[in-house]
Amino acid sequence: MAGTSFFKDATFPLGPFVPYKNNPILKPLGGSWESANLYNPAALVVDDEVVLLYRAHADDIVSHIGIAHSKDGYSFERESSPILSPTEDYERYGCEDPRITAIDGTYYLTYTGWDRARAQLCLATSTDLHHWTKHGPMFENFDTFAVTDSPTGGNWNKAGVILPFQIEDKWWMYFGEGSVYWATSDDLLHWTPGTSDKEPIYRPMEYSFDADLVEIGAPPVLTSNGLLLFLANGATRQARPDGTYDVDYRCGQFVIDPDKPREVLARMTTSWLHPQTFEEVNGLIPNVTFVEGLVYFHDLWFAYYGQSDTTLATAVFDPKTTWGQTLNI
Repeated sequence: MAGTSFFKDATFPLGPFVPYKNNPILKPLGGSWESANLYNPAALVVDDEVVLLYRAHADDIVSHIGIAHSKDGYSFERESSPILSPTEDYERYGCEDPRITAIDGTYYLTYTGWDRARAQLCLATSTDLHHWTKHGPMFENFDTFAVTDSPTGGNWNKAGVILPFQIEDKWWMYFGEGSVYWATSDDLLHWTPGTSDKEPIYRPMEYSFDADLVEIGAPPVLTSNGLLLFLANGATRQARPDGTYDVDYRCGQFVIDPDKPREVLARMTTSWLHPQTFEEVNGLIPNVTFVEGLVYFHDLWFAYYGQSDTTLATAVFDPKTTWGQTLNI
């Protein structure tokens, strides 16, 4: 890891993030492939623009991944056609929830392939963000819910964030919904879990905001006090009389020693972003804030997130502020 750059002014926990007053910043567009719901974006900076790769679908709920560009981080212009759509049997009902990392001129996009029976973590690569090579599901017979109260008993794994640098002469990824695991690769295309699905590096914590499940979120940030990882959500569930659940999805952070990448040093015990606006408590899946995109742009940190699986929003942290101060945006 020698020579790896880090954000010297960033520390764990990162924040405070303040939701943008004009959220949502992107909404469904009527009469199109993204007419019903638009949410859960990956984010990166390219040529002094913020680029979002977001999930959207029409009433058929077959997800595609679209792209939008912004010169200020707030106002986005979307392209009319998706950049990634279902073409394979394992994703025939959706390409969902992208995360992205750029390494040496190649974009590595992880996403969920959904066939209405299994959710599988998949990989695609591109050099221009528009033409993609699909490499298929990344793991076989791995259940990231194995140690939770609701194991799937089969092949269920999603959510993967690839580090943009090597550790121990390997490429690393943290992945998982339910619990969080780690995997390594020699070539960034073929990945091997570091443990069985019974041995997560991070799992739900009783009596916390993430008591029932956790899911890895935006790509990690190497800070002055460790490798910072984000939870797209930590969830608690409350049973209804009919056997279904009310859920509450909130965002968390935890930190890992980059010299001991299998060890969690600390975790937030309270969320840094939670459902509070109308869009975040009403939608396709109510009570959801879901962070998958994070960028440092024009001296600000922008976190991009889905609101109740229906609209897309941002929250901003100015490093010149401190916890408890208000950012005027």
